[in-house]
Amino acid sequence: MAGKKQALGRGLGALFGEIEAPVPAKSDAKPSKKQSKNPEKALENGALSADSVFYINIDDIRPNAMQPRQSFAPEAIEELADSIQSYGVIQPIILRKSAVGYEIVAGERRWRAARKAGLREIPAIVREFGEEENALIAIIENMQREDLNTVEEATAFKTILAKYGMTQEELSKAIGKSRPHIANTLRTLRLPPEVVELLRTGRLSLGHANALGAIKDRDKLSRLAEKIAKDGLSVRETERLAQDADQAAPKRTKRKGAAKTNEIRLVEQELTSLIGARVVINGDREGGSVELKYHDRAGLDDIVEYLRSAGKNR
Repeated sequence: MAGKKQALGRGLGALFGEIEAPVPAKSDAKPSKKQSKNPEKALENGALSADSVFYINIDDIRPNAMQPRQSFAPEAIEELADSIQSYGVIQPIILRKSAVGYEIVAGERRWRAARKAGLREIPAIVREFGEEENALIAIIENMQREDLNTVEEATAFKTILAKYGMTQEELSKAIGKSRPHIANTLRTLRLPPEVVELLRTGRLSLGHANALGAIKDRDKLSRLAEKIAKDGLSVRETERLAQDADQAAPKRTKRKGAAKTNEIRLVEQELTSLIGARVVINGDREGGSVELKYHDRAGLDDIVEYLRSAGKNR
C-alpha cells in the first residue's frame, strides 16, 4: 500500500484524471461509446479505463460510509440542483462497486443535488478502490475543495489513524498534508466542548485553536475563546491574548539569565511549527538545552511519534 499512499498525496488529479465530461440534464439522452450503462460487465472483464463514464441509476448509489463531512448546507445543495437542471452534471462522480449497488468515493454533493434536481441517472466513473484508499480519497476530495471544517477534518484523521493503524507520518504522505498540521488538527479534539463547537461552526479557525492550546486553565481557555469569536479577533491578536493569559498564571521561579535573542526566538517558532509542540530553547548558539512542552499524555505521545518518525527517515 506504500506506493498507493504516496500517489494519493499528489491529489485528486493523479487519481481521477482531469475529467470534464459535459452531460445533459435529461439522462434519457443516448449515451456515447464511453458513456454506457454497463459498468458491471466492464468490472467482470477487467476492462475499466480511467476515463470510462457510465450512467448509473441514482437509486443504486449510496453515500460513502467514511465521508468526513458531517453536514451539507441545504442552500448550497439547492443552488447546485438549480445549476444541474440548467446545465447538467458537468463532472462525473466517482464510485466503487459495493455489495449492493455502488458507494460514492467522491462527489456526494453532486449526487445529492442531482437527486433534488430529479435526475434518474447520474454520470459516474467506477473505480476499484479498497477500504483504506476509499477513506483517504474521501478526505482528500473534501480538503482540496475546502469543504471540511476543522472538527470534521480532525475527526476524519482520528478515525483513519485508529481504523487502519497508520502513523501520522504515513497519513501525512498519503494526503499531502504536513505532519504538524495533522497533529495540530487532532489536538483540537482535546479542547473543551464549547471551544470545539466554535471550531465546528467556523467561528474559530485552526490557527485560533493552536494559539489557545497553550493555555492550561480550561475555564480561562473557554472564556477567551468565546471573546475571540464574539469580537472576531485575528489569529495574531489571539496569540497575544493567549501569551498574556499564560504569563498571568503562577509560574515556578526561573534562573536569571541573558535575554533571548530574536534569532533564538525565531528558531523556537520554527521548531514549534515543525514538531507540533511548544519548543523552548534555554541558552544560545554556543550551548544550552531544548525543552519540548506538553500538557497531557496525548501531547507527549505526539512528540514521541514525531521523534520516532524523524529517526526512521534519517
